[in-house]
Amino acid sequence: MAAVARGARTNLGLLVLLAIAFLTGWLAFAFATAPSRWSLIIHATSGFAIIALLPWKSMIARRGMRRAQPARWASIMFGLLVVVSLAAGLLQSTGIALSIGPLSAMDFHVGGAIAAVPFAIWHVAARRVRLRPADMSRRAALRGGAVLAGAAAAYAMSEVVVRASALPGAARRFTGSYEAGSRDPDQLPVSSWMFDPVPAIDTSNWSLRTPGRTWTYEQLYAFDDRMTATLDCTGGFYSTQDWAGVRVDRLIGDASGASIRVVSHTGYDRRFALPSASKLLLATRIGGRPLDPGHGFPVRLVAADQLGFWWVKWVVAIEVDDVPHWWQAPFPLQ
Repeated sequence: MAAVARGARTNLGLLVLLAIAFLTGWLAFAFATAPSRWSLIIHATSGFAIIALLPWKSMIARRGMRRAQPARWASIMFGLLVVVSLAAGLLQSTGIALSIGPLSAMDFHVGGAIAAVPFAIWHVAARRVRLRPADMSRRAALRGGAVLAGAAAAYAMSEVVVRASALPGAARRFTGSYEAGSRDPDQLPVSSWMFDPVPAIDTSNWSLRTPGRTWTYEQLYAFDDRMTATLDCTGGFYSTQDWAGVRVDRLIGDASGASIRVVSHTGYDRRFALPSASKLLLATRIGGRPLDPGHGFPVRLVAADQLGFWWVKWVVAIEVDDVPHWWQAPFPLQ
């Protein structure tokens, strides 16, 4: 019975830690400022705590393998996906391997976590963990605290080792991203959210719609508002570039409403609070030359202090309406 109780506590602890790791990972994706760093610390600590519990979980798994259980393959797949996500996360954070074949370590880390979600839901429903009063005791709390303290210490030590060993991970940004081609547009990676394709746009047939006016490419190119801003991509890289174009507040004039909706040629869109218009730049140039298609030609949004998926490319419309800026999915759905 004692082994069964320990197994139940281990399973419960793993499920809680997996939930924390998943939520803090997505929270880190939402910020390009300090909150990202704090969420990543919690994310990494929970990951090390999961690793610390794996030896106990392996013993539970071995006992389970001796019994005939329906849908055992789903439990095995769940475990494999978690291990893949953990391993890829370590490779990404240390910089030992930033890519695995054609995909990045971040792709495996995030992809493994997302793919594990339906198996986690199934696992909770099919293998319910029954809590007992002893599971919520002071002793159990102390044990849990010891695991978390050990995990935090292991994470801190890993950061020391990464820096002492001069691994690439020592130079990553507070968001976990690695520098790529700063102030060199030729070295700026091309990336898009999900599967957004790079369109071929002919500026002779293109225009930008804004409240009360339509702009041609030549009219927009004549503006020379400048901004140095860091594009931090959820794919794991960041790049600081010099951008030029026109501030969004110049384009919307005195339009009134609650939010600004920036729309891409592909249908992709993001909303911003109206007071932020003066901090948004609709860029026509990067590093003193016109954008290329992969980086948003003819115009793209530059949203300093926001992660890359807010930097809408191939913009065709800027709208102002009464919809609150927060009335949108935290992450784009296309």
